[in-house]
Amino acid sequence: MKDGSTDKVGDLADKVAKEFNAYRQPDEFKQISLVVDDSNSDHQTLIVHIDGEDAASLAGRVEEFLHQQEARTQRENHSEADVRVLATVD
Repeated sequence: MKDGSTDKVGDLADKVAKEFNAYRQPDEFKQISLVVDDSNSDHQTLIVHIDGEDAASLAGRVEEFLHQQEARTQRENHSEADVRVLATVD
């Protein structure tokens, strides 16, 4: 049985996948990948990995969308073409 946090993070991942579907085509390089980190069951995190030339601007769009969904975010810039946005929900 899923707890409320799991449901919220899973629902958030579904919303991101739907909103940014154009960047997640099945037979092409995926500019956006989604992972739910549930190693801490009390504070699950959605990790949105953004890869490609326009990673920084796309990360900004993802962060804006996540804020509209009332998620808290933190950005990790690994390089100009490799950005991760971490999102949590209450």
